[in-house]
Amino acid sequence: MTSSRDFKRVWFITGTSRGIGARITEAALAHGDAVVATARDAASVAQRFGNAAGLLAVSLDVTDEAQAARAAEAAIERFGRIDVLVNNAGFGLLGAVEEATADEVRKFFETNVFGLLNVTRAVLPSMRARRSGHVINISSVGGYRSGAGFAVYCSTKFAVEGLTEGLHAELAPLGIHATVVEPGYFRTDFLDSASLTVSPRIIDDYATTAGQVRAAAKRINHNQPGDPERLAQALIALVEAEVPPLRLPLGTDTLAAIREKNASVAQETDAWEALAASTDFPKEEAVAAVA
Repeated sequence: MTSSRDFKRVWFITGTSRGIGARITEAALAHGDAVVATARDAASVAQRFGNAAGLLAVSLDVTDEAQAARAAEAAIERFGRIDVLVNNAGFGLLGAVEEATADEVRKFFETNVFGLLNVTRAVLPSMRARRSGHVINISSVGGYRSGAGFAVYCSTKFAVEGLTEGLHAELAPLGIHATVVEPGYFRTDFLDSASLTVSPRIIDDYATTAGQVRAAAKRINHNQPGDPERLAQALIALVEAEVPPLRLPLGTDTLAAIREKNASVAQETDAWEALAASTDFPKEEAVAAVA
């Protein structure tokens, strides 16, 4: 059996049967690393990637906490360690907030947020024991800026952003890195029905907002500007970095969106600064309270 010493790194990647997860798996294997490639159906992973020496295909439904623990144990048993965790499993929801049902929203949080937490909690003990590792959470441009039609999806990615920022602070003293990756529109099957749920309920009042986004998604599908192979290579560069960033935006569309939102927030903060500052106790009362 191949020893873990034969590999520079051991990756644990969720959602590897297609899309970005599959491309990252291919890039890591080509780089000479080992990959614990997980998906709901391990057979589909094995079929796609063959019998590479560094590949361990594992069935994993990230919403099942016990299954996540077993998958992490299988990774340690095979390779002895996990160097990089990539929380990639997730899917999208397109529709106005009012159009989405409670069950749809819960389903998305179960996978995109609670599933990520299940896998992270399963992997972190081995990283802490070694005082080494890198947790990479795949967010989205929608994790930094929300918009009509994708508000529910973006809310899950906003949660991922907050979790990663907190993890970064908690894990840094232990020698473990945490990075949230924010891809823009990449040419994968994310906008296909296999990865994107479209709310069946349509409310005419949202035709010019969420409705227009529904139509735009059909036009954009498989015409996105981002190259998923270049994204995968960017993640190789990320794990090679001596001091990786907390946030890594990928794609010129994400860069533009971040700059636009930052400028908007700064403008709005300046406009409402007086009212915002007026809610403190008067300075003399604050000084007296300290004294």
